[in-house]
Amino acid sequence: MAVRTPDPDPDERGDSSLPADPLRQTPSGGAANPAWLSDVELTEARRRLPMLYVEAIPVRTDGSGAVTHVGILLRATPVGEMTRTIVSGRVRYGETIRDALFRHVENDLGPMAFPLLPTSPTPFTVAEYFPIPGVSPFHDDRQHAVSLAFVVPVTGTCEPRQDALEVTWLDPAEAASDALAAEMEGGRGTLIRLALASVGALR
Repeated sequence: MAVRTPDPDPDERGDSSLPADPLRQTPSGGAANPAWLSDVELTEARRRLPMLYVEAIPVRTDGSGAVTHVGILLRATPVGEMTRTIVSGRVRYGETIRDALFRHVENDLGPMAFPLLPTSPTPFTVAEYFPIPGVSPFHDDRQHAVSLAFVVPVTGTCEPRQDALEVTWLDPAEAASDALAAEMEGGRGTLIRLALASVGALR
């Protein structure tokens, strides 16, 4: 769970599961932002409150608007493991859903990705991530998180940044495969299939 300047947060990517934590701390040298949380405050908030995220499945489309390819990120976790995932991150206090989407797409895919976002984006689903496995198809051992999930066409050049190492473009059948789902973190293979079904890209 993205036009604006590059995100200044020094710790935009924390744990694996739902990876972005833009409220963690104040950038060095920057003015204090009362909406940013210290590590201790963030941990305490996660114990008491659901966290709001946006997730974006980047896609390429043809001239008729049909999805031809789905962008899947390869990301390194803090412990050095490689995992497949999608664009994801927290919504900041006072930030619109559209701005959060734009920010996270730019963070992961670079400033030349050129996402096509409507004025009022509508999620194709709401994914609930729970720290206890089995409550829903989605799991995040850090927290209870509620994620608004969007299909986002991108028209520019994608150059992954931060801990997104590369973006792989797969056709819809490959993106919906069991093999890919097994590599996706937190149950996001299910999210990919729901996204493709929502745009009529599954046959």
